[in-house]
Order: sequence, then C-alpha cells, then structure tokens
Amino acid sequence: MVRPPPSPAFLQYIEDELLRAPLVFDQVAEGAVDQLRKNMARLGAAERAAVSDLIKSLNIHRSHLGQVYTASLRDQAATDRERESGNAPADRPGGRQPTLSLVEEDEVAVDVELSHTIEYVNTHAEHELRELRMYVSAMVGDLDVSADHNPFRPEAQARALWAAAQALPTSRSWQMHFMRQSTATLATVLRQGYAAASSRLESMGVEPASYRTVIMPGGSRRSAGVETTYTPDLYRMRETMPAPLDEASGPLRYDGQRSPSGGRRESWLEVARQAPNHQDRQAVELVGRLFEAIVTDERVPSDVILLVSRLHGPAMRLTLRDSGVLDQQAHPLWRFIHLVAYEAEMAPDVADPERRRLLRLARQLVDQISAEPEQRATVYRRAVHMVEDFLRQRLQRRCAGAATQIGALQKLEHQVLDGGDGGPDTLGGMVDLPVMDTVPADILDAASSAEVPTDMAGHLAGVAAGQAWLATLEVGTWVRIFLGGRWVQPQLLWVGDRGEVWLLGDGASDSTWAVRRGALVRLHAAKLAKTLKVRSLLGRAAFKVQQQVATKPAR
Repeated sequence: MVRPPPSPAFLQYIEDELLRAPLVFDQVAEGAVDQLRKNMARLGAAERAAVSDLIKSLNIHRSHLGQVYTASLRDQAATDRERESGNAPADRPGGRQPTLSLVEEDEVAVDVELSHTIEYVNTHAEHELRELRMYVSAMVGDLDVSADHNPFRPEAQARALWAAAQALPTSRSWQMHFMRQSTATLATVLRQGYAAASSRLESMGVEPASYRTVIMPGGSRRSAGVETTYTPDLYRMRETMPAPLDEASGPLRYDGQRSPSGGRRESWLEVARQAPNHQDRQAVELVGRLFEAIVTDERVPSDVILLVSRLHGPAMRLTLRDSGVLDQQAHPLWRFIHLVAYEAEMAPDVADPERRRLLRLARQLVDQISAEPEQRATVYRRAVHMVEDFLRQRLQRRCAGAATQIGALQKLEHQVLDGGDGGPDTLGGMVDLPVMDTVPADILDAASSAEVPTDMAGHLAGVAAGQAWLATLEVGTWVRIFLGGRWVQPQLLWVGDRGEVWLLGDGASDSTWAVRRGALVRLHAAKLAKTLKVRSLLGRAAFKVQQQVATKPAR
C-alpha cells in the first residue's frame, strides 16, 4: 500500500534535526574524550599511549566524523521515508536479488556493542522518546501511535555513531572502545534533544497523537492486551461465569453492563438454548467472552482477527459437544488459531505471496469449519494438520530457493574446519567474508570505569548455555536475533554437516544470513538471540476475562 507523501511539517522536522546533528556529535565526542582522559590513570604505558593517539585522532578528525555521523542519519531517514511511502525496493520474488554474508564472531562483537548503546539510550530517555513519538506520529497521520515513525530513534543514532567510529584511522578494537566511551554522553545529549524537539513541535502547533484505542464495530475496544505467561484454569473460570438464560433482566454485555438489545449476544443466546444444563451455558458464556477478548487484542493483525472472529459461533457450538475446548492449548481449536496467528506474525508484509497463501488456506479451512453441521474436534485437528503441511512445503520452497547458497556454504564449512582458505573468493564472490580485527578482551573490559572485568566462570557458563541453545534448534525454527545493528526474526533454513555454519532466512524479506556457530553462541550469551515461541492468544484473553470478572461491579 502506497501512503500519502510526508507532510511539510515532518520534512521540516527531519531537516531541523539533521542541521543539529553535527553539534550532537561534537558534544558526544567531547564527552568521550573526557571519559578517556579520566580512565587513563588505570591503564598501562602502552594503553595510555594508544588512548592518547585516539584522543588526538578524535580532535583532528572531529569535523569529518561529524559529517559521517550526519550523513548516516540522513541516509537512514531517507530509507525510512521510502519504507513509509511503500516505495522501498522489493525484497520478495521479482525484486532485487538477496545478498548473503558470513557473519563471524568478531562482527557479532559490533552488534553486541550496538545493542548496549541502543538499550542505554532507550532506558535513559524513555519518557522523552515516548512524548516525541506522539508528536511525530501526529505529523505522519498515525493518530493511534501504532508504530515509531521517528527517523532519529536510538537505533538510528547508534548506527550513525558506529559509522563515525569506523571513520577513525585506528583499529577496530579502538573504534569500538570509542563507541563504548561515547554511550553515556550520547544518552544524555539525545535525552535533551528529544525533549527540545517535542517542545519545538508543540510551539509549531502540532497536536500530539494518543496511544492506540480502536473502537470495534460491536462497541468493544481493541487494547494492547496483557503480557503474561500465566494462563488461568478455564474450568475454574467457567464457574464464575453468568449463565445465559438464567439472568433475570436480559443478557450481559461483555463489559459487564446489561443491555436490553443484547447486540452480538443474540447468537450466544441461540447457542445457550441448546445447552442441556447450567454448566454448559456457563461454558458458552466463557468461550464467547474469550473470543471477544481475542478479537480486541490489537497485537493480532487485522486480517487474522477477521479469520478468528468467524470461528466465534462455531466454537460456541463446539463447546456444547466437547468439554475439551476448555483444555486450553491442547485443544485443536486453539492450536489452529495460535498457529495461523503466529505464522502470519512471522511474515508481517501483507504483500508477501507466502503470507497470502497461508491466509488463503486459513480462510478456506474456516469456510469448511463453519459449514460443518456438527462441530467436532476432528474438524479442527484436520485443519491444524493442513496448515502444518503447508508450512512444511513453504519451508521446502524457501530452502530450494537457497540451494545454490547452501551448496556453496557447505564447501566453505569444510574448508574452514579443515584449515583451508575460507576467504571471499571461495564462493565466487557470493559470500563476503569480512576480515576484522580481533577485539582484545583486556582492552574492551578494562577501558571503562563503569564495567566489571570479565568473569571467566560466567563467560564459560554463557558459552555452555549458548551451545545448549543451539542444540535445541531445528530447521524451521523461528528465532529473534540482533544482526547488523537491528533486531530481525529469521527462520533457520539449514545447518552445515559439521554444525559450523547456520543459514537463517528473514521472515520479512528474502534476506539471508550465514552465521558461524561461535557468533550465535556469543549473541545468545549477550541475550541477543532467542527462540521464538507461539504466543498464547487464549492465555492473554483468559487473563483479561478473569480480571474483568473479578472487577465486575456488584448489581
């Protein structure tokens, strides 16, 4: 979908911030120099000499570094505008050919440092970022603040700072050292800058947007839901439900208020009339409320919500025949809903052909389920199996498309482990293997007064945990990982015969990453890699219903 061009106010905001960028970098560099000088007393003679050279280099090249910093912010802002307008180059079939690079452990060290910088700024400027986000959302027309449209958010600032650091005429280890010493000052300067930007936008007459509250057609509100790993016992919750037809003065609405018309609850009453006893009517009430809570969860994509809402009536009829519906995640009804929602979330691009195929299959299955005169668990179990078959075929198609890359990576893995040359020419230019300086641990850990020296036992425990984590991964598993200065959600496509090279495929594009085992272990140890699990929409809905029942006003 192509969005309207950005407003003049938004473009003016970008230009104003870019004009201030050189001053921001100058303040950050000055803070880094002060920190470096403070720490020199703790260093040996060789390290003091190296720090002196770094300070001298910063002073000599500061103007050029500020230009690099500003240029990086400008490029990132332009890329954001292209993405917002829908004019970004296509990454799906028919678009540009994806590139592949082998991610080494030394390269991961940069990602770890970037993540620390981003997290530090996010933590220290949380309030200012939230306020500015509302103003920027208003300028781009996102009145519900559904996304962060600020092109100068901490991720962009950290990447720009690293771009400037790389322009320093020194080794990679000292470039990272400068990055680390700059983080605290960057957070302080950006916090002040974000607050000042909000004040300027307010003085320009920009009315801030408000965080999302969407009114659904039935009158209920879509909310952000409740993040919890606790799932209430549905059988116990059933006992707290009012039973339809047992109420003296009309049906209850979902929010606990009585309504003479009943609205959507008419279908609930129709199903309740078929219930043989009070307990079954309570179960119908509970399942109905659970579906209402699911379809008002704003974290579920709208196209998935439409599918789930169509299962509302069939699910209540199923409840009368199958008490196992209250078995939470074990029942195929909930497994089907969770699986479709999860896989749609892993491929967030609505134009992605594979996502469209998935939802088209899901719609066909929902049509079949709704047409069944008798609702049984076997109908939903068959739907789950068909979705799982589709996902296996989709994975096979993705792997087949990467067959050339996989073959080249397998050769590279054997050469690397057998002591051969694993350089870029090995794969005919397809794989770019960066040659990077190894970052000495003593320099990285002893440089900052705020850091604690490396705990060898903790390091070994982290390595062991990372190795154990890799052992749990299977081809087809989705992971969340910080690569190239940003969070991505790729799927594991292939593991080398000797377990040294792992190929990951992005769910939002055709991008792939070939990552060394050591790099994955290091990312996991830094809490920058984890396995994604299917979210329990039912668990969040049950928790929400339980809270509403507990706080229902006395009648």
